[in-house]
Amino acid sequence: MPQFRYVVTDGKGIRREDQLRASNLDSAMQNLTKKGFKVVSLREIRSAMGEGALPPVHRQVQIRLERIKNHIPLNTLVFFTRQLSTMFSAGLTIEKSISNLMLEEKNPRFRKVLAKVANDLKKGMGLSEALGENPGVFDGLYTALVHAGEISGSLHVILEELSDYLEVMAETRRKVISALSYPGFVAIFMAAIVAGLLLFVVPQFAEIYAKFGARLPGPTRALVTLSGILSENFIPFAILSVGGAFAIWFLSMTEKGGMIFDTFLLHIPVFGVLVSNSMMNRFAKTFGILLGSGVPVLESLTLVQQVVQNRVAVKALETTKMLIKDGFAISVALKKTDAFPPTLIQLIATGEETGEMDRLLDKAAYFYAKQVDAIVERLTSLIEPMMIVSIGAVVVTIIVTIYLPIFKLGMAIQRGL
Repeated sequence: MPQFRYVVTDGKGIRREDQLRASNLDSAMQNLTKKGFKVVSLREIRSAMGEGALPPVHRQVQIRLERIKNHIPLNTLVFFTRQLSTMFSAGLTIEKSISNLMLEEKNPRFRKVLAKVANDLKKGMGLSEALGENPGVFDGLYTALVHAGEISGSLHVILEELSDYLEVMAETRRKVISALSYPGFVAIFMAAIVAGLLLFVVPQFAEIYAKFGARLPGPTRALVTLSGILSENFIPFAILSVGGAFAIWFLSMTEKGGMIFDTFLLHIPVFGVLVSNSMMNRFAKTFGILLGSGVPVLESLTLVQQVVQNRVAVKALETTKMLIKDGFAISVALKKTDAFPPTLIQLIATGEETGEMDRLLDKAAYFYAKQVDAIVERLTSLIEPMMIVSIGAVVVTIIVTIYLPIFKLGMAIQRGL
């Protein structure tokens, strides 16, 4: 018999959540309403939503390839969500709203996805179920919130909150990427300059020096040797570099490899703090909107695990769920993992005492968003001059090393004169 997880409020307005068994969703709903409960959220517990924080590697690769194949700009998804909320609140049925948006959609990939969703709705699927058939476009968090809106009867409100949430997450991601992309671009640019010097400039000087038969200084000999190795093995080296990058990407999706990579990421000076604050912003914002939408705590934490995008936090949240099942409060369980900052834990503890968890989590998300802004601003002002100096230092070092024999020859001639 299927098992269902529910969130209800009793006659005094006290929130309760638990699980029950029933033959189907309607039967579970009747059992709860007969007891005088007002149902906030009710959904079947599926094995796909199980305790595993992240899907297997092959499933992750499949979903990522699907997202690349059906890449939908986040702005398009935000606009769709907001328009769907407006149409539904205006009295249009979900099926009619989806059909209208499909006809107006200019993105051919997204139009194809909406056509599939509209077809699934005609077959009798619910909106969340139809959206869930396209995991490369609508993730688990999106479909869970839509399902919570369907159950609670406030779908248009949930969709409006979801569009606001997506906008905030997009802005946070944009800031983090802007802070990390500049040094990455400069590093690639620096590598290209060094490769160009070693492949084209150094060999020409090496030929000139070889004609004179002069003994080169140690640094110049090392540079010429490195240039020769790179020139003779450039294609194998390029293939090895691409293969190595792919291997690292693949290993980062495995349990152990991902944990090592994400742990290292959090301990990088300055950038680690940026990644950590961005992660806490996503955790607080997502957890708050899920709880406010009536999604049970344990299921909310499972969905949050898919959003934090860091294995260290994913493992900590898995431990948190186990501790909550054992009877610990959310704040106490989070504190025991040693993975969440005291400020966030204190706000969650206050939310548990006052019953305003979603509001205080929203405040925590705002706090960490401001922290991200401050770090990005500092990095932007510091990284640019540091990178310019680094490029200059590398190029000057190579040039000086190339011309070192000429400098020594000039000094020898001057001493002879």
